[in-house]
Amino acid sequence: MTDAVACVDCKPDGLNRPGEQSTLPSQPTQTNVLDPSTFVPPQPDLAPTISIEFCDRCRWLHRASWVSTELFLTFPSPTLKAITIVPLNAEDTAGRFRVWLFLANKPPVLVWDRKVEGGFPELKVLKQRIRDHIQPGKSLGHSDK
Repeated sequence: MTDAVACVDCKPDGLNRPGEQSTLPSQPTQTNVLDPSTFVPPQPDLAPTISIEFCDRCRWLHRASWVSTELFLTFPSPTLKAITIVPLNAEDTAGRFRVWLFLANKPPVLVWDRKVEGGFPELKVLKQRIRDHIQPGKSLGHSDK
């Protein structure tokens, strides 16, 4: 088994090998950052968040991940807290591609449904619809033209 490897630029405090001197000033003892019992999971009630449901049988994973990447680039944290990609594989979800927006203390907003809208979303339109809910008035640059 090998030692935990950390980037030389971001090596967490307290991870020196036995016998190795710390180059940092003396600090109070901290918990081991590699101890899973000290990890704090993300809160499930983060808002705003996006969920992208897609038909796995139609092989739309790449489209869903591309859309999520574009949304995070346009609305970086803390504007969007999380994007969930949900593969579906059942008869009643065949051909599904939906984008949901979850806001604090409000019902979910269906931003896009491929079957209702007659196709996949143009990112420009999808970004505008999401922006209108989470950051009205924000300029989307070329996506607003």
